[in-house]
Amino acid sequence: MAKADPSFETTTGVGGETHQQVPVNGPHGTHGGAAQAHLTTNQGIRISDNQNSLKAGERGPTLLEDFVLREKIFHFDHERIPERIVHARGSAAHGVFECTKAIPELTAAGLFSAVGKQTLVFTRFSTVAGGAGSVDTPRDVRGFAVKFYTDEGNWDLVGNNIPVFFIQDAIKFPDLVHAVKMEADKGYPQAASAHDTFWDFVSLMPESIHMVMWQMSDRTIPRSLRFMEGFGIHTFRLVNAEGASKLVKFHWKPVQGLQSTTWDEAVKIAGADPDYHRRDLYEAIESGDFPAWDLGVQVFEEGWALEQPFDVLDATKLIPEELVPVTIIGRMTLNRNPDNFFAETEQSAFCPANIVPGIDFTPDPLLQGRLFSYLDTQKSRLGTANFHQLPINAPKCPMHNFQRDGMMQMEIPKGRANYEPNSLNEAGEPSGPRECPATGFTSFARGMMPNSGDQHLRVRPALFADHYSQARLFYQSQTPVEQAHLASALVFELSKVGLEHVRHRMLTLLGAVNEDLARRVAGGLAMDLPAPAEMAAPLVEMAESPSLSILEHGQPPMAGRKVAILFAQGSNLQSIEKMKAAIEGNGGKAVLIAQKVGGIPVNGGLLKADGQLAGSPSALFDAVASIINPDALDSLRADHAVHAWFADAYAHCKTIGACPATNRLLEEWGIARDEGITSLDDFPDVAPARHWAREAKVRLLA
Repeated sequence: MAKADPSFETTTGVGGETHQQVPVNGPHGTHGGAAQAHLTTNQGIRISDNQNSLKAGERGPTLLEDFVLREKIFHFDHERIPERIVHARGSAAHGVFECTKAIPELTAAGLFSAVGKQTLVFTRFSTVAGGAGSVDTPRDVRGFAVKFYTDEGNWDLVGNNIPVFFIQDAIKFPDLVHAVKMEADKGYPQAASAHDTFWDFVSLMPESIHMVMWQMSDRTIPRSLRFMEGFGIHTFRLVNAEGASKLVKFHWKPVQGLQSTTWDEAVKIAGADPDYHRRDLYEAIESGDFPAWDLGVQVFEEGWALEQPFDVLDATKLIPEELVPVTIIGRMTLNRNPDNFFAETEQSAFCPANIVPGIDFTPDPLLQGRLFSYLDTQKSRLGTANFHQLPINAPKCPMHNFQRDGMMQMEIPKGRANYEPNSLNEAGEPSGPRECPATGFTSFARGMMPNSGDQHLRVRPALFADHYSQARLFYQSQTPVEQAHLASALVFELSKVGLEHVRHRMLTLLGAVNEDLARRVAGGLAMDLPAPAEMAAPLVEMAESPSLSILEHGQPPMAGRKVAILFAQGSNLQSIEKMKAAIEGNGGKAVLIAQKVGGIPVNGGLLKADGQLAGSPSALFDAVASIINPDALDSLRADHAVHAWFADAYAHCKTIGACPATNRLLEEWGIARDEGITSLDDFPDVAPARHWAREAKVRLLA
C-alpha cells in the first residue's frame, strides 16, 4: 500500500466510508485543486448543494439564514481590491536568478557572492498610465519590477524599461500622474499620453524632455515583454563587507534580443488582442521557451561622478555605456507562471525600500520619495499593514520581529515579549529576536559630496549619553513631600513587577540619579541597595529649579476648585448659604452633599442636595465642609459612608471645615484635629490647601 502523503489527510464519513485524501492547511489551505475534494465554506463546513439557494418552499422567497449563499455573495462582492494608481495593468512570472560573476569585492549582498548561487525571483511587467482593464500595447513606459527572495531578505529592484524618468524630484510625481491619466473632467483617454493635460504638463517641465524622447521612440511600443530591457533608473550604492562603497546603475539585458513594433502594428494588435503581451509571456513559459535577462551593472567611483557634466543623482540623466561599460553579473530566467493571477500578480507588492546588506540608497530626490510612497500605497491598496505576510510577498528566509496585530494578521505570535530590549526570561536573558550588528543591514555612512557633512549614521550625539543629570535635577528640585510621593510611587509600581532582576536593575538606575531615592525605594521593596549604574557620560551637578516643583508654586487658589458642603436633617440653612456664598465669592464651586438628594428638612426650609453622599465621595472634591445639627449625629454615625467620607478627606490631606457637631464625630472616629481641620469661619480662607504634615499619620511613605 502506498504511503500517505503527509500534506493530505483521510476523512471518514458518517456511514464509515473513507473519502479521498483532501489537502490540509498549508500554503494553499483547503482551496487546493485536489481531485474530488469536498466543497466547503470558508469556515470548512461541507456544502451539500452549490446550485440552489435555501427557500421557504419550492416557489418561496430565499431565506436569510442561508449562510452558504450569504458567504458566497459577500465574498464575491468584495473580490476586487483597489488597483494600483500607476502600473495597474501587469503580468508576472516566477523564476530564478543565477549569479554568473561573483562580485564580493563590490558588495556584501549574498546573491552575488559566488558563481552559481541561485535566488528565487518574482517579476512583474506593467504599463504605467492605463487601468487594470486597459490594453497591453499602448505607447507607454513599461514597469520592470523584480522581487529577489534572497537568503538575507527580499530585495525589490523596481524599475522601468527606460533608464531615465520625466521628473527629478518626487514632489512632482502626483502632478505627472494626474496629467497623464484620464482628464479629470472627461474621464478619458485611457492609457494614452496623446491629450492636452499630459503635453501641457511636460511642456512646462523642461526636465521632462529627455524622457519624452524615449517615450516617443519605439521603446514604448515593445514587440513583447520578453524583448524589453529593464533599468533600475536611479544610482544606487554597492557596499562590500569592509564597508567600502562604489556607485552603481542596474541594467536588465534580454537574452532574446531587443525588439519593438511599429505604431500601426501596436494599434491593430490592441484591437485584435488587448491581452497580447500577457498572452505572449504566459504561452512562452507554458511551452518551455523561458525568457531570460542578463543583469548588468555600471559601477563607478564617486570621484568620477563628480567630474561629469551631469549629476548621476538626476533621474532624467543616464550614463552612456561607452563611458561606463555594463558588466554582466547574473541571469534571470522566468520559468513558471503564477498559479493564481489575483493571489500572486495582483497582490504582489514591490517597494524600492526593500534592500539587503550590500546594497544601499543615494540621495536621489526621486528615489527618496519612492522609498516612502511605495510602502504607503501598498497599505492602502491591500488594506492592511500585514500585506508582507501574503505568500507572494513573504520572504523565503526566516523573518522575526516584534510587529504585532493589525488587520488580517496571519501569524500567531507567542509569548509576552512584543518589544525590545526585554529580559522577560526568568534568568534575565532576552526573549525573542535581537539586532545583529555583525550581519545586519548597515547604511553607508558618507554622503555624495566630499566634506558636506552629509552623513547617514545610526548614532546619537555625545551629549545625548547623559541620562542622569536632569533626572537628578528633577528629583532634587522637589519638596520633601513630593520626593516622598515619587519614592512611594516607585515602590508601588515595582512591587507589581514579578521579575526580581528588573527590580534590581531599576534600583541601579535610581542609584545613579540619587542615592537617597534609591535607598528609600530599596527599603520599600525590602531589597538590598545595589551599586549605581555606570554612567556613559559624567554627571553634571545643576542648581535646583523650584519651577519643577508643584508645591513650590504655593497653595492652590479657590478659583476653579470644587468644595463639598455636607448637611443633614436640621442643619442651619443660613450657615449653609453663607458658606456657599463665601466659596463662590472666591471663585470656587460649592456642591451640596447629603445622604438623600430629593429634599431634606433643614432649619429654615427644605433643601435639595446636588449629590448623594454614597455616590459623591470626598475624593471628588478639593476640600470639604460639614454643617450638621447634633440631632442628626445618630443617623450619621450609623452610616459607614459618612465615616469613609471624612476619613478619606483626612487621609488625602484636605482641609475639613467642621462645625461643633462635626468635631464630635471626628473625635469619636479618632480623626485627630490639626491645622487642616478648621472652623467654618476660617474654612473659606484655608481651603483648598493640602496639609501634607498629616500624611505621615495616615500612610506608609518610602
